[in-house]
Amino acid sequence: MISNQILQTTLDGLKGITRIEFCITDTDGKVLATTFQGAEAYEGAAFAFTESPADSQVVNGCQFFKIFDEGQLEFVLLAQGASEDVYMVGKLAAFQVQNLLTAYKERFDKDNFVKNLLLDNLLLVDIYNRAKKLHIETDVRRVVFIIETKNDRDVNVLETVRGFFTGKSRDFVTAVDGRNIIFVRELRDGEGYEDLDRTAAEILNSLHAAEIANVNIAYGTIINEIKEVSRSYKEAKMALDVGKIFYSGQEIVAYNRLGIGRLIYQLPIPLCRMFIREIFEGKNPDDFDEETLQTINKFFENSLNVSETSRQLYIHRNTLVYRLDKLQKTTGLDLRVFEDAITFKIALMVVKYMKYMETIDY
Repeated sequence: MISNQILQTTLDGLKGITRIEFCITDTDGKVLATTFQGAEAYEGAAFAFTESPADSQVVNGCQFFKIFDEGQLEFVLLAQGASEDVYMVGKLAAFQVQNLLTAYKERFDKDNFVKNLLLDNLLLVDIYNRAKKLHIETDVRRVVFIIETKNDRDVNVLETVRGFFTGKSRDFVTAVDGRNIIFVRELRDGEGYEDLDRTAAEILNSLHAAEIANVNIAYGTIINEIKEVSRSYKEAKMALDVGKIFYSGQEIVAYNRLGIGRLIYQLPIPLCRMFIREIFEGKNPDDFDEETLQTINKFFENSLNVSETSRQLYIHRNTLVYRLDKLQKTTGLDLRVFEDAITFKIALMVVKYMKYMETIDY
């Protein structure tokens, strides 16, 4: 459960403080971490020590200590030297490693609980029972962030994100698949969606500072009970997908600001195809030339204002009117009429959604 790297870091730190050499082996005597060369020479003695009823003893000028996890022998710690001072330091080191085991086991248990909570794998009674056992509050405000990166596999993004929130023990950082990192944040009194935007921006800036690029962050709505965490997670997942379709230029997307895109995302594809056929009468919106698409998008950006659109496109007002008249003849929709403009806007969004769904690799 606890990695050899953590054990090695711990031993290096202890040596730096005490100037005593240490080594940790498993119950078979195999060296897992050491601060000195030639530790393998003690493997046989370490294995023999595991069969001894004593919790500590001196062998070949080394102090041997047993480290237990809930009554079961987990590691053997060696401290070089046979003096009383080395014995005392060795006992402290064994105590430190044993506490590390407990802490990492608790984190592992919490990590599994949060994963199952996100995936709806727990019954309601199990949620509250396990939360109580793990000392996790059930009736506080929380929200779920999803952080998606496209980094090389050798970059441990999960540990990088965890490092940003090491001091916030009531938050959880985990992963339920190979691509996305999940951050379940507990909110303080008075915190709202503006604070969530700032948190997302902080995460984004920290990842960029760590030279992790191509990051997308999405978050769900604020929930009040632990049983609703999975809902916020599903909302964040939808926000991530909807953001890719309709807000591709945004690195941070909030579920409560998805607008009509959220509704379109939930439409069945056959219904979308039928709608497009009815609106464009068999024509493909992708066949519009670049000039027409630019005109349409700019017209929508300027809230159907002809004067402002023509100014931003650097064309005469009459030229814009001509283009809109031409589009009306082609589609039967006059973008200067509010109802037709809404229909056209929705149709273009539906086309985007359909194209995105075609590219998904199931």
